[in-house]
Amino acid sequence: MVTEGISGEKRLYLTIAVFVLVLVIFIFIIISGQFTPAYIPDTFLGDVWIESLEDRDSGSQMLGLSKWYSLTYETNGEYPAYLTVTTFKNLLMMNEDELRDKTMETIEEKTLQLGLVIDTNTKIVGERVLKNNHKTMYIIYNGNDTTKDPNENIKIISEVWNCGQTGVSIICIGVVQITNFTHNNSVENNTYWEEILRDKNGTIENFIGEDGLIYNVKCH
Repeated sequence: MVTEGISGEKRLYLTIAVFVLVLVIFIFIIISGQFTPAYIPDTFLGDVWIESLEDRDSGSQMLGLSKWYSLTYETNGEYPAYLTVTTFKNLLMMNEDELRDKTMETIEEKTLQLGLVIDTNTKIVGERVLKNNHKTMYIIYNGNDTTKDPNENIKIISEVWNCGQTGVSIICIGVVQITNFTHNNSVENNTYWEEILRDKNGTIENFIGEDGLIYNVKCH
């Protein structure tokens, strides 16, 4: 009888433990699903930048405990430009090393999709503070668009940060064509590049202005 009593207690404890585990997982799934993707408010897009609805993308892993959502903004015309804002929501926020590795992985995927070649010798690394007071890390490269004949010169930026208020990580990747040799124009056009980078302190390439696209990304 004593043995049966102990066995019954063990079964009770095991049942309680399983119930608690299921409850915790359920709560984590609910919490991980509650996030709003970072985005650029329409007021900063002007008449040139538009969101590419067909390039919206999202996905999840680990029963929804890890999620991501991506928005892409683009320009039309002789100097194409793209800016992708991707939000990651994990059970735990990525640390700086994970963000850096994820950034490089995303850059490689993005440039491969677009047929772009990066000149790694032009790499510039820095930090700055956005309008939302988040401190970011950025990486800038020069490169070429090999899908054009002749190849066009491009510039690429990746900027990343963690948002403690919402528990998400954000990666922004901007790609801008700055030449147009098809029209015999050898002068670089940095208009869209500047629009992506501007901040009130002119942190990057001395582009000063409070209407920069990445500078105004809203993540909380």
